[in-house]
Amino acid sequence: MLPEGYIYPKAARAVRDVLRKRAPLVRQHTAHVLSRHNLLVRHTGARFRAKRLGELTPEALARLLPEAEQRLAATSSLAMLHCLDQQITILAKAVGQHLHHLPAYEQLLTVDGIGTILAQTIVLETGHSSRFPTVGTDASYCRCGQSTKGSHGKRQGQGNVKNGHPYLEWASMEAAQFAIRFSPRSQRFYQRKQAQSHRMVARKAVAHTRSRACYDMMRDLVPFDVHTAFG
Repeated sequence: MLPEGYIYPKAARAVRDVLRKRAPLVRQHTAHVLSRHNLLVRHTGARFRAKRLGELTPEALARLLPEAEQRLAATSSLAMLHCLDQQITILAKAVGQHLHHLPAYEQLLTVDGIGTILAQTIVLETGHSSRFPTVGTDASYCRCGQSTKGSHGKRQGQGNVKNGHPYLEWASMEAAQFAIRFSPRSQRFYQRKQAQSHRMVARKAVAHTRSRACYDMMRDLVPFDVHTAFG
């Protein structure tokens, strides 16, 4: 009565875990950047862009912050940022060395809005595409399909939004957001859907369409065609 569960291949499990470890480090990096920015705003009244924050040296902080305790707080955050940058780079390089030769990974890089990290996430979290019998099953696994509850082939209700893969949902929604910003065809599709409902439903529709296209690309090893994806 119960469907057979999927066991991720042991050989690729370690690489997937390395990529997953990168995500909390990036969140910590962002938290330290915001903390440092708030500290400077409170004591100087000036706002700094992210690039300018990264270029601040201990000598520049000494000129901006006159008190020793303020400089200590800022320099400790700076040290944490340098450490996190180093570890994030090491993890990303290690994952890239294992995936650069995979045809599915190379095909995903041709999709508008999908860069190195999103392509790595989609490839490693999806696994072999043959384990999904249909493209709709893969889209549901990415949490891009309609949420329904069922038992023994019968519909029991709606709201089963936790079924699926959280990492693939994140990658699909991030890719959709970038596509809405930079791809004219995706923008027009998003605007049509938004006129019919609201922006979150429209964004999910873009993610759903592109997740189906990614499934076909990984299965057939073909490059992305925006006209085929959006009809």
